[in-house]
Formats: sequence, C-alpha cells, structure tokens
Amino acid sequence: MLHTGKLRNMTAIYLMQGDKMLLLYRQGSKVVSDAWIGAAGGHFEEGEVNNPKACVLRELKEEVGITEEMLCDLKLRYIVLRGTKNEIRQNYYFFAELKEEVGELSSKEGELKWFSFEELSGIKMPLSTQGAIEHYLREGRYNDKVYAGVADGKKVVFMEVVEF
Repeated sequence: MLHTGKLRNMTAIYLMQGDKMLLLYRQGSKVVSDAWIGAAGGHFEEGEVNNPKACVLRELKEEVGITEEMLCDLKLRYIVLRGTKNEIRQNYYFFAELKEEVGELSSKEGELKWFSFEELSGIKMPLSTQGAIEHYLREGRYNDKVYAGVADGKKVVFMEVVEF
C-alpha cells in the first residue's frame, strides 16, 4: 500500500526519425535497470517541479548532448502514474523528431539504439514505457493530445487530458 505519500517525478524523451525511435538500454540504475527506456530522462531537480520540459531538456543535454535546437515538434504527450516501492511515480513522457543533420549519438547512461516502429513491441521495457509507446503508435502519433495513464501492474489505462 502507498501510505507514505512520497512522490517521484521523472521525465523521459522519445526521439524519432521517420518510422524509427531511439531508445536507451539502461544498466545499473537504481530506478530502472536492464531495460529499454526513452533516449534520455531522469528526476526533477530543484526549480523544475512545475516545468517537466526544463527537466527533460536538461537530461537530454547532459546524457546525449542534444539541445532543443536539434529537435522538431517537442511535445509532452503522456503523464503516467504507477505505485512502486512505497511511492507514487509520475512519469512525464515527451516525444520529438530529431533533425536529420544530427550525427552519431552516444550516451553515458547506456546503449542507444534505433528501432523501427514494428520492432518496439518485442523488446524489454518497463510497463509504463511500454504502455505509452504502444498507445503512441496506435493512436497518439496521429494527434496532438496529451494523455494521462495509470499503470495497474498488468496494463496502462489512458484517457485524454482535456481543458474545461
């Protein structure tokens, strides 16, 4: 049960070029290890709590050396909640197109690899990541909506975040 009320806020970014997505195989991390995740991401730092875009851009620069100028169409697309290790994790998932002229990439956090959209369903990744990518490929890439999701241990259920 989640009785502590502790929150862990994190961001991740999924970079694409055409019908390929760049993922990172992270090893040895305390939070996510031995799995494919977004190309970059991490925990909010002081001053970023109300600005997940600032967090994801900082992480992208630190981990991969990519700046916002190297991206097109950067957007927050998914906010996913899950309970684990007696805390609630809030993941803010951004998607962007990486400009063609950006050369070879590497990361100090693990192995970067491009996957075709067809390959993404067969690789090992955390449930919330898998749910967001599957939803994005099925529905999200065809619109500009923001979705909220809740992971229940078996699946992630999404709904559109609407203004009212």
